[in-house]
Amino acid sequence: MAAEVLWISAKEIDQLGITMTEIMDGVEAGFAAIGRDEGEMPAKIGIHPREDCFIHAMPCYLGGDIDRAGVKCVSGYPPNPAKGHPYITGIMLLNDPETGLPQAVMDAAWVTAWRTGAASGVYARHFGDPDTTSVAMIGTGVQARVNLLAMKEVFPKLADIRCYDLYEASTDRFIADMQPQLPGAAFTKCADMQSAVTGSDVLITCTPIVETPERFIPRDWVKDDCLVISVDYDSAIHEDVFAGANFTCDNRNQYVWTREQGTYFRNGYPGPADIDADMSEICSGTKPGQRSGRRGAVLMGIASHDIMTAALVFDRAAKAGLGTKVEL
Repeated sequence: MAAEVLWISAKEIDQLGITMTEIMDGVEAGFAAIGRDEGEMPAKIGIHPREDCFIHAMPCYLGGDIDRAGVKCVSGYPPNPAKGHPYITGIMLLNDPETGLPQAVMDAAWVTAWRTGAASGVYARHFGDPDTTSVAMIGTGVQARVNLLAMKEVFPKLADIRCYDLYEASTDRFIADMQPQLPGAAFTKCADMQSAVTGSDVLITCTPIVETPERFIPRDWVKDDCLVISVDYDSAIHEDVFAGANFTCDNRNQYVWTREQGTYFRNGYPGPADIDADMSEICSGTKPGQRSGRRGAVLMGIASHDIMTAALVFDRAAKAGLGTKVEL
């Protein structure tokens, strides 16, 4: 009997009506499973065919009540937007853990975008001040959009959105797209990064990941009681911002392994002894979050996010009869 795989396009995923809260709940469950040692998730490996460009392979199995497996092949090419191509592209493969047979193939860019924003939201659930009213978005591309949607779910009093991007047109599009999502909030297009960052309750950086970072946001711009979320590895946040802060990463093993490879997190970024917790420890209840003081996280993105999000997409698509069955 020939096996079939369900091919699900990004357009079809959009039709499923999956909410940010649903993805956040899935991401949190995946974090907790890793924290309970229910699964297998090696650090993502990658190649770099061009400067500042990567192609990563990200496998994961989550056991226990979840029992899902798969692998994502994803690329990030900062020069792509200027050529008319997306920055992030790739394929997400979901496998049947019982037989290993492919179950579904779907757009990795959609999965990556939404699960990354959701991971920031889960971190904010455990470390954010419930009375947060302001957020600074540095970089106003896809990740800024989904991260802001996640912050909207966590911080009901959010009223002050400060935006900065090197390209003014990008900021204009961001505000036009996101204002309807937060109709009661004021959006400010800042002339420079410092005015966006200074005094903000939450700082989120969504700039391109590069191998030789400038780390252009210094400690003296960041207020003492601030939640800092780096979605772009060590590209934007100066190492002094994390020095002495409560520092969290999404996965201790992956962060340390990546640091040891010598490409990222060098020159003063937190080492193994400086990690207060990873999100698997937080979500499994091994360690508590902290809601005051300077708190910072590097959220690299881990394969458990992809598995939980892809499983949600697959289950919903199968129920709705969406996707194209392809014979192997």
